[in-house]
Amino acid sequence: MPKRVLTGVIVSDKGEKTVVVNVERKVKHALYGKIIRRSKKYHAHDEGNEFKQGETVRIEEIAPMSKLKTWKVLDRVNTHATPERVDVDA
Repeated sequence: MPKRVLTGVIVSDKGEKTVVVNVERKVKHALYGKIIRRSKKYHAHDEGNEFKQGETVRIEEIAPMSKLKTWKVLDRVNTHATPERVDVDA
């Protein structure tokens, strides 16, 4: 079975080798049909304590490491990437 991969924002990096990642998803309301936001926090393993609060990261499901940790941080998602410059000769 493939491992689940989610994208979210780190809301806490206070734990040793642990970050808390808030994953947000949009769901259509069953009765009213309005699109609503649902969020959930996941405790993820960060071996080198290299990820900081506010960064957008991808997390992957793993075998349980502790009572709360069943995810590990894969990498950063570059949300502030600048597009490559294109020179146009007019």
